Amino acid sequence: MQRICVVEDEKSIGSILQMNLELEGYEVELIDDGAVAQSIFELDFNFELIILDVMLPHVNGIDLCKIIRKKSAVPVLFLSAKGATSDRIEGLKAGGNDYLPKPFDLEEMLLRVAALIPSDKKGIKDTVIIGNKTVDFKSFDVKDTVNGNTIQLSKKEIALIQLFIKKEGEVISRTEILDEIWGENHFPTTRTIDNYILNFRKIFEEEPKNPQFFHSVRGVGYKFTL
Repeated sequence: MQRICVVEDEKSIGSILQMNLELEGYEVELIDDGAVAQSIFELDFNFELIILDVMLPHVNGIDLCKIIRKKSAVPVLFLSAKGATSDRIEGLKAGGNDYLPKPFDLEEMLLRVAALIPSDKKGIKDTVIIGNKTVDFKSFDVKDTVNGNTIQLSKKEIALIQLFIKKEGEVISRTEILDEIWGENHFPTTRTIDNYILNFRKIFEEEPKNPQFFHSVRGVGYKFTL
């Protein structure tokens, strides 16, 4: 799952950004203090995009961007009430990839995010057929090609199927699955994954106790094969 770091000290704006980005399928880490963000950016970090406010407590967004550029080429999108031409130029010179003044249109912001963030869905189509079921990654629907029945999966279930497809034939550990789908700062148990797999077997396998697609690898995790 693509991870976005949002550094925004206005709680209302931060909450709106987080909610809408998560609805688009991104994992979001929200930070409201420049010094906290600096401590993260000076270490190794794993984000596909960083959204920065300019005016932040303790360390401003321009300085944060310069810190990021010493370690990473990750795309940076500035969102700031400072919208003069000189402000935008300063942000771009600091290493920003884009600069959107506040107040901004939410749809425009999401389009700019989509343009900046690299795709992690290479090789994954809009649909995939698993047994006699067709999974639609846009609608989250699973359609039975035999009887026409349709059920809907959750975002987490869709993300997990996409991960399995991306790593088809590879053994994926439970820890890797947790990090990829839930993120390193969330702490569901490995039993959570087991429950997802049990549900997948009920949906996709003709014989859930003798799976053809979702295989257990004892002591490690799971392997998916088509």
